[in-house]
Amino acid sequence: MRLPLLALLARGPAHGYELKQDLEQLLGSAYPQPNVGQIYVTLGRLEKTGLIEGEEVEQSSRPNKKIYHLTDSGREALHAWYQETADEPRVRDEFFMKLALAPTTGLADQIALINRQRRQYLNTMRNLSKLAAAEDRDNRISQLLIEGAMLHLQADLDWLERCQEELEELE
Repeated sequence: MRLPLLALLARGPAHGYELKQDLEQLLGSAYPQPNVGQIYVTLGRLEKTGLIEGEEVEQSSRPNKKIYHLTDSGREALHAWYQETADEPRVRDEFFMKLALAPTTGLADQIALINRQRRQYLNTMRNLSKLAAAEDRDNRISQLLIEGAMLHLQADLDWLERCQEELEELE
């Protein structure tokens, strides 16, 4: 949550609730809705580390609000973030660990594990399809997020099929 908030503040000063709304509008319902409490805690941490600065603004009919803006250090952190690549191979997949250990424990059947996981992926795929149909067609970011998730699920389903084929050959 840290760096996305910094990225939103690169556009200009904002308060926590505005940032929450901006994230929701940008990502649509495909992305878990941010908790406003989490946003304010994160903003406090970003301020303590010097990546943002907050300024109290008086409001006549409401409590004061705190407007945050990006510091030079925050801008540098954002530049570094945009330069990083996302290299997260899934070699520590929890499902695969269950699958690999099942025969040694005798507590689960590998094919049953695969079938249960396949059903889960298919249910998730159906839910994403419904979400895509309900999502605002003009929100391309949200549509791309949903499409990416569905493509990952399809790859996972293909991989489950491969696992099942390999295990059935071993029998």
